[in-house]
Amino acid sequence: MEYGQNSVGQAFLKRFSTMPLVIVPIASLLLAVPIGLKVWTEFDRAKLAAPYRYSFERPSPGSVTQRLEQEIAFYQERIRRDPDAGIDRAFLANAYIKMARATGESSWYLLSEQAAKESLVKLPFSNDGALLALARVATAKHDFRDAIKLSQQATPSQDTLAVAVVTHLALGQLTLARQASDRMVAQNPDLATLTTKGLVDVAQGKDQAAIQSFQQGLAAEEPEEAGSSVWARTILGRLYFKRGQLEMAEKLYRESLRVMPQSLPAMLNLAELDVRRGNYRTAEDRYSNIALTAQRSPTVYDHIVFRGMARVKELQGDAKSANEWRDRAEERLRRDLTAFGHRRELARLLLERDRPQDLTEALSLMQQEVKVRRDAETLDTLAWVLSRMGRWQEAQQAMQEALRGGIRDAALFQRAGTIAQTLGNTAQATAFFKAAQDTDPTFDEQAQKALGLGVGLLGLN
Repeated sequence: MEYGQNSVGQAFLKRFSTMPLVIVPIASLLLAVPIGLKVWTEFDRAKLAAPYRYSFERPSPGSVTQRLEQEIAFYQERIRRDPDAGIDRAFLANAYIKMARATGESSWYLLSEQAAKESLVKLPFSNDGALLALARVATAKHDFRDAIKLSQQATPSQDTLAVAVVTHLALGQLTLARQASDRMVAQNPDLATLTTKGLVDVAQGKDQAAIQSFQQGLAAEEPEEAGSSVWARTILGRLYFKRGQLEMAEKLYRESLRVMPQSLPAMLNLAELDVRRGNYRTAEDRYSNIALTAQRSPTVYDHIVFRGMARVKELQGDAKSANEWRDRAEERLRRDLTAFGHRRELARLLLERDRPQDLTEALSLMQQEVKVRRDAETLDTLAWVLSRMGRWQEAQQAMQEALRGGIRDAALFQRAGTIAQTLGNTAQATAFFKAAQDTDPTFDEQAQKALGLGVGLLGLN
């Protein structure tokens, strides 16, 4: 995305991920590589199919955030020299977003929002950069309808289409998401657009089309887009994970971490994989290392880390520690509830606590959530709450809507089967249970112990 003619700005803004002035110290932001992370040897990599290997020289440790530091400092200096510069504030706002995506630290989104709003005050017209920055912040805050409105005010582009795909997916508007993703690919079939198309394919249950989209995207990747390269491999790994192909999932997660060892989604999904395999000590080590980083700078993934530690402690028979970690997760989710809209995540945590007194609040949270987000996972969570409250007919209606778009997910099929069985629809229940096994032949009691621990395909937990 390019918002001006400055060559330095264009070079910095061209690629990273798909994806009053505050001077922030950056040096402390470089994420440490987790202790004990298994080295990915060339022999191991040889086992990964060629289309999925990263064939370029991987970025040196810290280089991605260092480049973003330079970009941020560059625009901060320009604004210092010209306090009325609106377009430079838009550049700065988008640099902050790239730093948020690189580090997972939530504070960068708030800085971006501040800079973008100031940019629009200085330059209220023809300021696509500021509008798109606000749209991306709105997406991070789960305010999807506002994200669409903001992006629609900007000049139509690949960036506005990217926002449209993500927001329509979150709202369960799969036809609109498909239309936007197809237009993106038609205009520019690169790694980001093809990976985004793959997300739509997954949401519609088109596995082979999704894998083809991801493979085509990886075939088109370029060396300067390491963030997008890691993102693509991580979500492809999660697709394989959801299909029970755990070795392939692990290889893709490890390749992501070989390219970018500080990638929190890849780390968390690898920990989820460890839990599913029953490797609780290894998972605990991973969560502990990530939690140490979170002590320095809170991230949008902290609640997943804390919930993961709670799950592992529970599975190890340490109920006291499990409750302590869930307390930490709940405190973080409640603190961020207004800023980042973690209603669904808080509701799921309350359900995991398995306390009858929490059900009313969990239902209230989900009734609010479905007004702003209606993807399959959100509707599944609503069905979970309703089931726990004995409201089986309403739970069935929620699951029917969750599955209507065609998504294939063993956990969703399992819940739909349980609901149908409870309502006495034996044939329907049998069909759902069979669909769960067809989708993931390894989906068993052990697999269910890892449910809800990973970073979803959109990364919008």
